[in-house]
Amino acid sequence: MKDRSVIKCRAPSPWGLITSLAVVAMFVSHEATAVEAMVPLGSAATFGVLAASTVTSTGGTTVNGDLGVSPGTTVTGAPIVNGTLHLGDPIAAQAQLDLTIAYNDAAGRTVAPISVAGNLGGQTLAPGLYKSASSLEITSGDLTLDAQGDPNAVWVFQMGSTLITTVGRQVILTGGAQAANIFWQVGSSATIGGSSVFKGNILALASITMNTSATLDGRALARTGAVALDANTITVPNTVIAAVTLVSATVVTGPYTDTVGQSLNLATKTITAPTSGDMQFYRIRSGTALTIKGITVSGGNVNVTYN
Repeated sequence: MKDRSVIKCRAPSPWGLITSLAVVAMFVSHEATAVEAMVPLGSAATFGVLAASTVTSTGGTTVNGDLGVSPGTTVTGAPIVNGTLHLGDPIAAQAQLDLTIAYNDAAGRTVAPISVAGNLGGQTLAPGLYKSASSLEITSGDLTLDAQGDPNAVWVFQMGSTLITTVGRQVILTGGAQAANIFWQVGSSATIGGSSVFKGNILALASITMNTSATLDGRALARTGAVALDANTITVPNTVIAAVTLVSATVVTGPYTDTVGQSLNLATKTITAPTSGDMQFYRIRSGTALTIKGITVSGGNVNVTYN
């Protein structure tokens, strides 16, 4: 693969960035765009667990990703964190700000929602926007999410109050569905039952409880409360983003690697990623020829727009 475009970025200054705009063409398979756009997680994307007040952990919990608390500063217990621990630091604070943006984005979607209520167990759901004025649960049976062959398919579940699963319940992915593309916007608190196998990003207004031996392929992100863990495994999923990926390097000649923490908003054609280092060089790897329209720095993030 040849590099066709470089964006030169000086880290945040009052005057933004020095940029060069170009066309990027990379040889990658072309993939279709899902109807529902991804929810932009911003810097929260690197976190497997993010709480506002505290994180409590018992048993042998493992977090494959970052763990953060803000504005709180404490973790009780000793979870294994295969990432970075951020306790009350600026990175955790920024992640909470980005979580609020993501939560409001998910909660504010109004185009053609599908009304659901109560128990989703035993159902198979296609991609789309699902809305409940009250709670949702997965109790009598497992929930299957079928991407129907589209690995970029997105699900957004809006609920006015709680999300609950009972012991041993599963979210099953089929047809190319990706855990990274599932978003649970919870109006109060989420409780994942013991030994459950859950998939997707939980964006809770209040708290999240992961009961004994429950696993999460996704993220547990709580805006105002705590995250309680008990012998869980939480893994930040790989993101499939319509074959559009931001890659970066510290020098123009590379090597270039996928930028950590990036998220893609398909609706606005914007890639957002945390800034890193004094200077970065950016390229877009894509399945089609794209024109880079602009780049800005805001809130500690690089925002690249394209068409």
